[in-house]
Amino acid sequence: ATKTVKTAATPVEDTSWMFHDIVDAKFVKAHMTVPMPENVMIVDARPYKGKYIKGHIPGAISIPFSQFDKKTNLLPKDKNVLLIYYCEGVKCKLSHKSAKKAEKLGYKNVKVYAKGYPEWIGLKGNYGSLSAEHVAKQIAANNTVIVDARPKKPKFDKGHIPTAISIPFSQFDALNGKLPRDLNTPVIFYCGGLKCRLSHKSAAKALEMGYTKVAVFAKGYPEWKKTYGASNETVQVQAGEVEGSIDLERFKSIIANNPESIMLIDVRDADEFAKGSFKTAVNIPIENLEPKIKGLPDDKPIVFVCPTGARSGEAYYMIKDVRESLKDVYYVEAEIDFKSDGNIEIKKPK
Repeated sequence: ATKTVKTAATPVEDTSWMFHDIVDAKFVKAHMTVPMPENVMIVDARPYKGKYIKGHIPGAISIPFSQFDKKTNLLPKDKNVLLIYYCEGVKCKLSHKSAKKAEKLGYKNVKVYAKGYPEWIGLKGNYGSLSAEHVAKQIAANNTVIVDARPKKPKFDKGHIPTAISIPFSQFDALNGKLPRDLNTPVIFYCGGLKCRLSHKSAAKALEMGYTKVAVFAKGYPEWKKTYGASNETVQVQAGEVEGSIDLERFKSIIANNPESIMLIDVRDADEFAKGSFKTAVNIPIENLEPKIKGLPDDKPIVFVCPTGARSGEAYYMIKDVRESLKDVYYVEAEIDFKSDGNIEIKKPK
């Protein structure tokens, strides 16, 4: 008689905890912009202190799974917004559990980036975003170069993160010799907050140069000032006005009553401008401005705008350098939120 040999049954892996809609890094990248679009939210489901502050996908907000129920107010009001959850890799269940909870709340477009942050940070060309606490720790440890990507005048000179060096993005190629020689030195770039692209563009250039430990502090100087104060401000703002900036109330009144009386130039990138701007604005991205300065009209005041005053301030100083004879030139020093419904919110800078 033939003996039947019992073989150990291959254990069937339980995948019931996994979310039903998994996406890859390419999908995540395709839905990220600076600023983040209103119809997309990337959510980091890992612990805030242990993981998020040390590095997260740029643009992601922190809702640790353990605090999901307490933080539902951070989720978008619109249930059709694309929600992308991630955590610490394929064995981490936090993003899957969070996604299931979000679906129960009625969100209709929920995805999980299952390979999560470990894969993200290992992919060529990618970098992480840090929190203010982690930047402060890095400064204390004294082993990191902090780079301010905003214009030197007026932004950096008016106030910056302690120990930061100034390499404005528009002068990156000319000034990149200020970066450390050792390509393994950690480098952190920052600029004017979540709507400012300068730190992200600088980080991409540093990665191209071969730097291996590149990060951004995406919330930038406004967040630093809010958290730690602006004790290092070096210049007092004259009479409530920054040099070159237009009085905010005056600007609002011109836009409301007589917008044709000024030449309004939006210096954001073309894709940002396409999503909405002031009706009379023309778009000249800051990187394309210099060769066009000679052709700008001198028969009416010129006013530059961007979301934070960083790029528009840079445009103002560029004109002062290139075409001094243009006297009636200003920029808007404010937080400007160009909303997708066409509304524009103008707030005093924090």
